[in-house]
Amino acid sequence: MFNTFVTKLKLTFEDRGLRRRILFVILILALFRLGTSIFIPGVDRVALEQFFSDNQFFGLLNIFSGGGLSNLSIMMLGAGPFITASIIMQLLTLIFPSLKELYHEEGAAGRRKMAQYSRLLTVPLALIQGFSLLVLLERQGVLLPLTAFDKLAALVVVTAGAVLLMWLGEMISEYGIGNGISLLIFAGILAGLPSTITQLLINFDPGLFPTIVAFLVAAVAIVAAVVVVTEGERPIPITYAKRVRGMKVYGGISTYLPIRVNNAGVMPIIFALSILLFPQLIANFLGAINNSIAATAAEWLFAFLNNGWAYSITYFVLVFAFTFFYSAITFDPHAISENLQKSGAFIPGIRPGAQTSDFLAKVLTRLTLVGALFLGVIAMLPLAMQEITGIASLAIGGTSLLIVVSVALDFMKQVDAQLSMREY
Repeated sequence: MFNTFVTKLKLTFEDRGLRRRILFVILILALFRLGTSIFIPGVDRVALEQFFSDNQFFGLLNIFSGGGLSNLSIMMLGAGPFITASIIMQLLTLIFPSLKELYHEEGAAGRRKMAQYSRLLTVPLALIQGFSLLVLLERQGVLLPLTAFDKLAALVVVTAGAVLLMWLGEMISEYGIGNGISLLIFAGILAGLPSTITQLLINFDPGLFPTIVAFLVAAVAIVAAVVVVTEGERPIPITYAKRVRGMKVYGGISTYLPIRVNNAGVMPIIFALSILLFPQLIANFLGAINNSIAATAAEWLFAFLNNGWAYSITYFVLVFAFTFFYSAITFDPHAISENLQKSGAFIPGIRPGAQTSDFLAKVLTRLTLVGALFLGVIAMLPLAMQEITGIASLAIGGTSLLIVVSVALDFMKQVDAQLSMREY
């Protein structure tokens, strides 16, 4: 296995085009990390560290921002606004038939137009999220009191940082390898590992040694499980009917259609973290209103977000639901059934048309149920572990591990695909 890895690594860097793509990704990631090191003005560093050590929600949100939120950098919003905009646009395809037609039936041109709509929606969402976070952090004493002009300047800077991050992610997707936004989050997680390990070593308590060992064993098991579930697939046999044209016979071959156990990958985790931002923003807005009802609602929301079990269950439900949602967006049984029928292909024992569509939908639902339960449990398990052990870094580590493994697998697959094209 090691020899195979060395051989692939050698082939990767011998290919000039692939080498340039990888170096381009490294350059963009370096620019991203540089941006997360540029702080916005007026930050109380001591209060900032204390705030993140006591707040589970913002610890998870910091993962989502790629590490930019913990520094209150110009990229503190991370990819959140863009991903939220993408979620909104995909939800709208379920409501408006014209958008669904644009996304599914107009091919690459339609998807580019949908991506453009998502970019335009990112700006107002970044303004709303940026303003809410700045006001919240100022009330918590993390930000020093700012004048109206300083607040406006900080809001413009963090909004520009979110748009810049969106552009960097798209540059990776277009000119590099892998999903750009996922790789930026991946880089932020890896950049935070040294400080997390250092903090655990500094605050090491011999009484917690069994807990840490148990977590490391669980981490290895999670890595193995993520690889198995991500690589797992159900092959659907496909047969092409024989067609005679002149003196030649076409078709008659058999192949298979692979349906993955987890079609959605790591996207449900990212979507769920994005949606969980909204209760915090709503509570912040309600707390600013001088009204007893609004104040009561804000207190209830804050109490809910600080209740570990309620938060974990909500996180599980969102991950579960988004796994089904994303699978429905990316895999359309009706469209696949039509394409098979047009190309003269069929599933043995299943009539073409509606029966094929129903069969594929049934298989997809069963496989997605397994993938959704797996992702939900893995996402919730570290948070439950924190409630039991009281070690916050373990909660963050589990979600981080899930994202890192999934993104690394996707990156390796795309590199293998590029190497296969080079051989052909």
